[in-house]
Amino acid sequence: MKRRIVFFEALGGNDKGPDGMRKDTMPMVDALRMKGYEADVIFFEERRKDAIFKDVSQTAAAYVSRINPGNLQDETIYFDLLRELCEAGVIGMPHPDAMINYGSKDALIRLKGTSLVPDDTYAYDTMSELMYQFPRTLARGERVLKQNRGSTGEGIWRVELAQPQLTARDSIPLSTPVICTEAKNNESKQWELGNFLLFCEQYVEERDGRLIDMPFLPRIREGEIRILMLQDEPVNVVHKQPIEGKHAFSATLFSGAHYRYDPPILWNGLITQFLNDLPMIQEKLGHYDLPLLWTADFILRTDESGNDTYVLGEMNGSCVGFTSHLSLADDIADAIIQTVVKKQRQVPLIDETTP
Repeated sequence: MKRRIVFFEALGGNDKGPDGMRKDTMPMVDALRMKGYEADVIFFEERRKDAIFKDVSQTAAAYVSRINPGNLQDETIYFDLLRELCEAGVIGMPHPDAMINYGSKDALIRLKGTSLVPDDTYAYDTMSELMYQFPRTLARGERVLKQNRGSTGEGIWRVELAQPQLTARDSIPLSTPVICTEAKNNESKQWELGNFLLFCEQYVEERDGRLIDMPFLPRIREGEIRILMLQDEPVNVVHKQPIEGKHAFSATLFSGAHYRYDPPILWNGLITQFLNDLPMIQEKLGHYDLPLLWTADFILRTDESGNDTYVLGEMNGSCVGFTSHLSLADDIADAIIQTVVKKQRQVPLIDETTP
C-alpha cells in the first residue's frame, strides 16, 4: 500500500508565506509525517507536467490540491494533470471536477429548484441573454450579479435603481441610472444600466464565463454565515458581518467585514438542514466525493410566512484556507488517512497466478 501524500502548491501568489507556501500547508504535511505517512510538497509548473505525472502516479497514494486556480496562468493544464492522476488511480482531494463544481457560482444554477436557491435565479452565457433578461429581473427589485469564477468579492455586484419607484415596470430601460456596488471593496458607482451591462461583458467572455443573477437579500446586513466543512463534518461556523454603509453588503475580510468564529452547535438548525441536504448536493454537483476542505455561505431570508430561511450564496471547494485555525491540521491529516485507507481497501486485489 502506498503511503505518500503529495500536496500541490503554486509558485507565487498573495496567499504565501516567506517559504513560498501557504501557511496552512506545512502543518498538514507535518501532521501526516507524525502519523507515519510520507508527505511532501510539489510546486506545479506547466513545463514539468509530464515529469510530475510520472512521479506522482507511480509513488503517491493521494494528492491534496492547495492551489488557488486564480494563481495559475492556465488552470486547464493543472486540471488536466489532476484528471490524469485520478484516472491512474491516485486519490484526488478533491477531484478536479469537484473542485470546479463546488468552486464556481454555477453550482447555484445546478441547485436551483431546491430549498437552497431561490427560483428567480438566472444564468447568462451570452450578452444577448444578459441584455434581455436582466432589465426584467431588476424590475422586481435589487439584484446581485456574480461572475462564475472568482474570489474575495471580485466581480460580484449589487445593482439597485437610483430611483426605486421605477420597480413598478415590467422591464427597466437600458438608459435608467443604477447604483452598482462591488463586493470586493463596497465601492459604489452610478451607471446607466446599459453601460454597466456592457462592462459586465468581460465576465461573460472569459473562459468558463457566465454571470449568475440572484435577488439581493437585505438581511445580509445581519451577516453571512459560512459553514467550514471537513468532508461531511462541520468544523466551525464563521459569522461574517459587513461594515455599516448605505450600499455596503460585502462580507469579505478585504472589505472590512468582521468575522466571528462559532462552534457548529450554536447554529444547529442550519447545520442539521445542510447535512440533510448533502446527498442531494452531491448528486446535483456530479456525484463526486466531497472536497477535503470546503465551505458553504448562507444568508438569512424571511419567507412568505414570516419564518427565517437560509439561502445559499456560494460554495468554495477549490482551496479553502484555515490559517486562523491551524490546529485543524491534525484532524485534516486524520481525514486524509481515513480516505486513503478506505479507498485502498475498495481496490480489488489482482491474482497474479491467473494467466
